[in-house]
Amino acid sequence: MSTTAASNLQMVTLRNCKFSSPRGFEGVVTPAIGGNLKIATKAMSGSSENIPVSGLPVDLKGKRAFIAGVADDNGYGWAIAKSLAAAGAEIIVGTWVPALNIFESSLRRGKFDESRALPDGSLMEITKIYPLDAVFDNPEDVPEDIKTNKRYAGSANWTVQEVVESVKKDFGTIDILVHSLANGPEVSKPLLETSRKGYLAALSASSYSYISLLKHFIPIMNPGGSSISLTYIASERIIPGYGGGMSSAKAALESDTRVLAFEAGRKNKIRVNTISAGPLGSRAAKAIGFIDKMIDYSLANAPLQKELSAEEVGNAAAFLASPLASAITGSVIYVDNGLNAMGVGTDSPIFEGL
Repeated sequence: MSTTAASNLQMVTLRNCKFSSPRGFEGVVTPAIGGNLKIATKAMSGSSENIPVSGLPVDLKGKRAFIAGVADDNGYGWAIAKSLAAAGAEIIVGTWVPALNIFESSLRRGKFDESRALPDGSLMEITKIYPLDAVFDNPEDVPEDIKTNKRYAGSANWTVQEVVESVKKDFGTIDILVHSLANGPEVSKPLLETSRKGYLAALSASSYSYISLLKHFIPIMNPGGSSISLTYIASERIIPGYGGGMSSAKAALESDTRVLAFEAGRKNKIRVNTISAGPLGSRAAKAIGFIDKMIDYSLANAPLQKELSAEEVGNAAAFLASPLASAITGSVIYVDNGLNAMGVGTDSPIFEGL
């Protein structure tokens, strides 16, 4: 998987050069290819003034990214964090409160060290992890049963407003905001069997949470910054089994992306885009119940018949966050091996022998 990420990052040639590792990175490795020739990713150098560069590097050095929704090492949020880090960005994350202790413990114990590996041989560093529940805008929104829930015990300042205030106090500003959050308590139910409560919960956690995060973060986002969310083709096509209002939430997220692009662009010079990612067998996706079948379907029917890697979505996010995408906003970017372009499934018995 790291090979994929490496192939999509700009490479530079170094001859007899010494350079410092980027902020927060340790143990930078530059494998010798022969003689004095070394190859390294452009993102790995913290001081590259004298390094010759060819092509169009994805360079995010000096940028700071807040990624909401990272709780393990196998989802799209993690992959996006890695690609942004490989491009030189500083990484801070927001993790769902009930998952925080396990996530932090796994990091400390080195359980994620293998998946933290960047193309240059260093390990992705997360500067700070904040507890976050983006369903609640401020402390006044939190109901008593959540306040007293033992899964939230020991954590404080985890509503959207409080997290942003903490980030402002700790870092001042950010440049990149990533929304990698989605939850539908009734996702396994058909839409006709979804309750009002379940439907609204899906919209609150999966789409309004993005509006809330952007609204609160914009005052501390540097002009020219970028905001990215994740959507799914169920927003515009029928995906039986993806229920509970989740398809509606993704449709709302895409509509909101266009409106937010206008509002944030005119007022704050912030670009707003969403990535429509193909199916991935992440822990979160297992809640859908048929994710493996969706992956098999994509392999059989997408124009590119290969498994989609999380790194490919991460690399698309790094591009969208970079100056190379300075004129792209209000867009849905498909990273799904082209599955969105298909009108029918070629694995249907109807097309046998075609």
